[in-house]
Amino acid sequence: MSAQRIVFMGTPAFAVASLDALLKAGIDVAAVVTAPDRPAGRGQATRMSAVKEFATAHPSLKDHILQPEKLKDPAFHQQLDALGASLYVVVAFRMLPEVVWNRPALGTINLHASLLPAYRGAAPINWTIINGEERTGVTTFRIRHEIDSGDLLHQEATIIGADETAGELHDRLKNIGAVLLVRSVIELFHGKVEGVAQEAPSGGYLHAPKLTPENCRIDQHQAAERVHNFVRGLSPAPGAWTMLTQAEGLSQHFEFLRTRIISTRNMDAPGSVSIVDGRMLVHCGSGTVEALEVQAEGKRRMDAAAFVRGLRSIDHLRIH
Repeated sequence: MSAQRIVFMGTPAFAVASLDALLKAGIDVAAVVTAPDRPAGRGQATRMSAVKEFATAHPSLKDHILQPEKLKDPAFHQQLDALGASLYVVVAFRMLPEVVWNRPALGTINLHASLLPAYRGAAPINWTIINGEERTGVTTFRIRHEIDSGDLLHQEATIIGADETAGELHDRLKNIGAVLLVRSVIELFHGKVEGVAQEAPSGGYLHAPKLTPENCRIDQHQAAERVHNFVRGLSPAPGAWTMLTQAEGLSQHFEFLRTRIISTRNMDAPGSVSIVDGRMLVHCGSGTVEALEVQAEGKRRMDAAAFVRGLRSIDHLRIH
């Protein structure tokens, strides 16, 4: 018979908060499954995941870390079965095959950073902000075949700040989600929660696809509010980018990491950039945003004012 213990599956920092909360709540974590070590950074040094770093430093977990290359590997399945866990818990991990998520007696649950069924997909925090939502939250649910479509267990909502970035919301949601996940695990162990099927939203599903260089490029023809939301939805990473052209014809990759809305109406050409009293103003399809934090190609992140001071010329600046 499977014991009341879990196998935890996760990779990034978002998942660490949940793993930590489960351990502090006295949940028996039989093992941690995380991504294999990979080369990363400029020097391509081998780097372990945030979850592995945490687990390695924890006495009860350091000898119980699994890093399968292939989730359908029978040897991995044998390792899982030997643990005798009754529940698998997933937070920010890879998509699991049924042969994995259907193994434990209580099934497999996931923590997702949106109020499902809204924003199914890989980047819910980012797309929630990009689309200008004022409210979001976290959801625990049972994993099924279609991504993020399983029966709902619990949800917790929160208000999104008008200028809150994806990074700031990420840090809030990981802690809100950790508490909700502990509650969900304990209630499942005691048979106190039943899943509720997700209902199709009347206006259609809102999706949160993977972020790519193509969908992270700024469209200067959008309204100032949409450009502002786009920037904060991609800050601090991967960053909303564009090409910045200066008077000399030099064009460079350029990221906006923090902005604020200055006006919602203007007569300037979309993409033109004005320098006024040392401030960098970007004119949009309608309205203007002020750049507050930027990163030029090959440079570190900096205040926009510092970038402006380093310009040779402030004439004929534009983004495209």
